[in-house]
Amino acid sequence: MNPIEVLREGAAELTSIIGPEGFTFVETGSGVSSGGHYASGEFRRADRRLELHVRWSLGLVTYHLGSESLNHEDLTRAVAATQHLEESAQYPGFSDRPLDGFRHLGADLVRLGRVFTQGTAEEFSVLVAWVRQHPKPKGLAALQ
Repeated sequence: MNPIEVLREGAAELTSIIGPEGFTFVETGSGVSSGGHYASGEFRRADRRLELHVRWSLGLVTYHLGSESLNHEDLTRAVAATQHLEESAQYPGFSDRPLDGFRHLGADLVRLGRVFTQGTAEEFSVLVAWVRQHPKPKGLAALQ
């Protein structure tokens, strides 16, 4: 499958999860860059956007609410920490099947993404503030 097909099929799977929350999917771009063929799209509702990028499989996933944004890893880390959950994110997961990333993301949206899909702007801002106060360790510190 090419990136546009992967994006469309993956978005169709996510629509069953995020569509009932009032989000609609829009393709935002496709083409060829230095990394090869790509496609991108967003689920949108009012001032919320779930941005998705695909090359061979789902890559970048970013949540936007108003002027604030979080990547998927930061959103799920913050939700788990602020809600004292033991759960961890399923996305990205590791698979050689291009649509599995969308399935993993869908599971995370159900378990950890309610702040984005149903929560208030203030609740999302709490997550953004938590990420700023608790940046992900890098380099050797990440190994400890």
